[in-house]
Amino acid sequence: MSESVTASSDPHARRRITLQAIGVALIVVVSLIGIMPSPFVIERPGPVYDTLGTTTVDGDDVPVIEITGTETFPTKGRLDLLTVYLDGTRESPIDWFSVASAWFDSNQAIIPVDQVFPAGQTDEEADQESAIDMQVSQQEAVAAALSQLDIPFTAKVAVGAVTTDGPSDGVLLEGDIVLEIGGASIATEDELREAIAASTVGEPLAIVVDRDGSERDLEVTPQARSAEDAGPVLGIYPITAYTFPFQVDIGLQDVGGPSAGTMFALAIYDKLTPGPLVGGEHVAGTGTISADGTVGPIGGIRQKMIGARDAGADWFLAPSANCDEVVGHVPNGLTVFAVDTFDDAVDLVTAIGDGGSTSAFASCEG
Repeated sequence: MSESVTASSDPHARRRITLQAIGVALIVVVSLIGIMPSPFVIERPGPVYDTLGTTTVDGDDVPVIEITGTETFPTKGRLDLLTVYLDGTRESPIDWFSVASAWFDSNQAIIPVDQVFPAGQTDEEADQESAIDMQVSQQEAVAAALSQLDIPFTAKVAVGAVTTDGPSDGVLLEGDIVLEIGGASIATEDELREAIAASTVGEPLAIVVDRDGSERDLEVTPQARSAEDAGPVLGIYPITAYTFPFQVDIGLQDVGGPSAGTMFALAIYDKLTPGPLVGGEHVAGTGTISADGTVGPIGGIRQKMIGARDAGADWFLAPSANCDEVVGHVPNGLTVFAVDTFDDAVDLVTAIGDGGSTSAFASCEG
C-alpha cells in the first residue's frame, strides 16, 4: 500500500514554508520601516542662474538684474549663482527609502532636519524667512556694490515681516521704519535686537515708527521666545531698508535664502563699471554679502559646486568660512578660490576676466 507524504509530515517542506513566511514578514517590516518618516532632509543641486543673463518670470524673459536711472555698461561672460533643492521639511518629512537612495548618490547630502528647520518653526514660517533672506540679500548686494564704487545711499531699520498671531500682529506692519524702542533711538539692526533683549516679557514696550512718512507711537507686549527660551521677542523680522540713488530690480521667482548675495553684488558692480568684469569667462560662486563687503558662509556648498560644474563653469568663488566643506570635494574641472570680502571677489574676477595670473589668490587648500 502506498503512503502519501504531506507538507505537515515533511520536515524539509515545513522548513521551506517557515523560511518563506519569515521572508514575507521581513519584506513587510522593511517596507513599513521604509515608508516611515525620517528625521532627515536631502540637499541636491538646484537650478543655476546667470546673474548677467535673463530668466523667465510669468512666461516672459526678463533680465536677472536690471538697473534703471543711471548709466550702465555692456557685460560679457557669465556670473552664475547656484541653488539647492531641499527635499523634506519638519512638517512634510521624507521617508527612509528616500534616505537610503540618497546615501548611494554622491550628488546628494543627507542632513538632520534640526540643522535646517529649527524646532517649533512651521513650514510657512520657514518659507517666509527664506523669502525675507532673499530680499535682504538683494538689498545688501546693491549696498555692497555701491559701497565699492563710493556711491552714497541711506539706511534705516525696518520691519521686514510680522509673525502671524505674534505680539506685533495687528500693531506693526511690514515696511514700518523703527525709530525708537523703549525710548532708545534705533539706527541699526543690532541696536534693535539689543533693545528687544533688554525688554521684559509681559510688560508693554513703547515703539515709535515711521509709517508712510508719518510718526506713530505704538505699544507691543513682548512674549517669551518659546517654552524652553524665556527671552523676549516681538514677532518681527527686522531688515535694513536702503534708499539708493537709482533702481536695481532682481527678477528671480521661487528662489529663497541669502546665499546669492556675493554673485548679485558682482553682477551689479559689472553693470555699473566700464568694460566686462568677467571678460568671456564662466565664473560661478556663492556666499552671503553685507553692505560693508563681508562675504559669509552658506549651506549646501558641495551641491553648489556640483551644480556649477554641470553648468559648465570653470571658476568658483567660495566663502572662506566654508573651506572645511570644500577640501576634498571639488569636482574635476572646477578651480575654487576662497574669498572673505567683496574686494577679494572683485579683484579675483577682474584677474580671471583679464586672463591674468590667479596664483596670488587664496584657495581652500591654503
